[in-house]
Amino acid sequence: MNPRLSIAVQAALGPFSLQASLEVGAEPLALVGPNGSGKTSLLLAILGLRKPDRGRIALSDEILFDADLAIDRPTEERQLAYLPQDFGLFPHLTAIDNVAFALACRSGRASIRRRRDEAMTWLERFGIGHLAQRSPARLSGGERQRVALARALASSPKALLLDEPTASLDVEGRVEVRAFLAESIRSLGLPTIFVTHDAMDVEALASRVAVLEKGQVVACGLLRDIRANPPTSFANRLLSPSTASPSSALQESCSSQLK
Repeated sequence: MNPRLSIAVQAALGPFSLQASLEVGAEPLALVGPNGSGKTSLLLAILGLRKPDRGRIALSDEILFDADLAIDRPTEERQLAYLPQDFGLFPHLTAIDNVAFALACRSGRASIRRRRDEAMTWLERFGIGHLAQRSPARLSGGERQRVALARALASSPKALLLDEPTASLDVEGRVEVRAFLAESIRSLGLPTIFVTHDAMDVEALASRVAVLEKGQVVACGLLRDIRANPPTSFANRLLSPSTASPSSALQESCSSQLK
C-alpha cells in the first residue's frame, strides 16, 4: 500500500490564519500562491518546525501531529525529506560527506566506511558519483540539487517536501533539474508536495495543484480544472495555458476543506 500524507491544520500567521486540508498520495501536488500566502509555513508545519494551533497530520496510519491527542513528533522522527530553496548542503563537506551525514543521522551505529559506501551508491544512482569529492561551491546548480536530493532520500523518508526546487537555478539548470526531478518523483512513488512560482514546474512535476491565498486552500484539483475556473487572479496569471502547455499526466483531485 502506497503511503499517504494527510494534513488538516490551523495556525495563526500574523495578519491571517493558516487553514489547510490536503491529502497526498503517490501523485505529486504543486502548492502555489502569491508571496506571503503561507506556503512555506505549511511545509514547516508538516515538518514539525512550526506547531499548528489545532488539527492533525498523519503519514498513512502514523500520527505526526494531533492537537487533541497532544501528539507532536519531533522533526527527526517524522521520516520526511525536505529540500529548501538553497538546497541546504553543508559548504564545508564534500558531496559524499553531505550524503554520509544523513546516513549517520539515520543509523549512527554503521561504520564510517559503510556510510560512505552507501553514500557513493546514492550519488551514482543520480549520475554524480564522479563528483563525490567536490564541495558544493564547485558544483553547478543542477549538481547541487542532485546531491541535496540524494542526501534527503538516503534517510529513507516516507514523503518528500520541496520548497521552490528550481528557483535558484538559471534557465538551463531549471530544464535539467525539472527532468531529473520528474523522473525521480515518478520512480519513488512517495507523497510529494512542492512549492513553486513557476508554471513550468507545475507542468513538469505535478499531478494536482493546490492554490493557497492568505493561508486558505481556495482550490485543489486537476490542473485543467483550475485553469478552467481559476479561483484567484494569481492562479489565472500563473496557470493560464499561455504560461505553460497542458499536461496529459494529471490524475484525481484532492479535498480543500478543513475537517
